[in-house]
Amino acid sequence: MDSFNYFTEIEEHFWRKRGAHLLVSPLDWAIVETWQRAGIPLDAVLRGIDSAFESYSRSRRSGGRPLKSLAYCVDAVLEAAIEKKEAAAGAGPELKRPPGNAEPFSREEMSAFFARNLEKLGSAAARVGPSDASLSARISQAGATVGDMVPLLQSPAALDLEDLERRLTVVEEKLTAALAAGADDETLLTIRRELDRQLAPYRRRMSAEQLSQLERQYTQKRLFEHFDLPRLSLFYLT
Repeated sequence: MDSFNYFTEIEEHFWRKRGAHLLVSPLDWAIVETWQRAGIPLDAVLRGIDSAFESYSRSRRSGGRPLKSLAYCVDAVLEAAIEKKEAAAGAGPELKRPPGNAEPFSREEMSAFFARNLEKLGSAAARVGPSDASLSARISQAGATVGDMVPLLQSPAALDLEDLERRLTVVEEKLTAALAAGADDETLLTIRRELDRQLAPYRRRMSAEQLSQLERQYTQKRLFEHFDLPRLSLFYLT
């Protein structure tokens, strides 16, 4: 993982390129999540964004208007990732540096992050309970699983953050499936309409696989927002 500030650095870089400090849309956040889940290095993403802005500024379609969405950058980011991988393959063996002792977050920060998430999961389970006992139980189970990880933060031993992140990802994926099953048809339809409307100008620039991944990430994000649930990944700690 290049940086636990992955989302923040991409967001700020996009702001700087646009020349305006505007809120990043749910679609843009979902796109960043697809890059993060695919393991695309941060420097490749930033280089791809730069390339996309250069291409956009040269195109007739820009008309002097700022680039509105990261969706325009998907192809350029993928190309930058491929170029980085090919360059690394021809560079010979990489020297392995011993890992530093410092963790990217303090234990206090991580403990506070877990405590906030556990509180929100508990509140959501209580709120959903009267109308959907099954979903409430799933949310409570997610909270119990996250709670079982807390002793790891209190151990004096070094934390394996990548393994902790994998554990949190598994909880999020199970919770996403439960939320999709518990959401009513109108909510799911609204989410799909939002995505289709926002993607309409960019569909031709994306492959079927990219569209499928983006749909999953966008739906996950909007379902967590709909049920007022916290994102559990350490990438959301900052």
